[in-house]
Amino acid sequence: MVNRTLARRYAIAAIAVARERGVVERVGADLAAVARAIGPHGLVHDFFVAPVIERREKERVLTQSFEKRIDPVALHTLLLLVRKRREALLGAIVEEYLALERAARGAESLAIESARALDDAEYRALIGKLEHLYDKKFEVTQRVDAELIGGLRLLLADRRIDATVAGRLDALARQLHTTGSL
Repeated sequence: MVNRTLARRYAIAAIAVARERGVVERVGADLAAVARAIGPHGLVHDFFVAPVIERREKERVLTQSFEKRIDPVALHTLLLLVRKRREALLGAIVEEYLALERAARGAESLAIESARALDDAEYRALIGKLEHLYDKKFEVTQRVDAELIGGLRLLLADRRIDATVAGRLDALARQLHTTGSL
């Protein structure tokens, strides 16, 4: 299990250094790219988190792989994780870093799932209403899931709003099951 408090501490330290150097967005993008490259599974991930591989070897490989490709703050964050044997925290640190970055910009994440792709007018109207209703700016990701049948599912930070046909059918089935009507 990932220690979110510890991941947040590393993210706060990384973003503080990035702020001092004026590279907050670049470091966030670089850390996210490295986390995607390492991935949650596979040989690269296994190498990165393996406790039996010497720290110096990991540091050498990371430096050779990323020194010219990512910001020095991002590279030093990775090397610090290796030195402290905290490699498994990378994904959580990236999530915390990006959340801190969004909060500093006054934005919040919003995920929209729909049965079909929203056209531009629908998209702008929905985002406009939500930004007005919540008095926030949103960073939006969209996903199409035909199994939703119709409607939308919104994920706003820790809030989930399910206005899909599939969600309503599930709620109806649960209600019928609990009342014994099934």
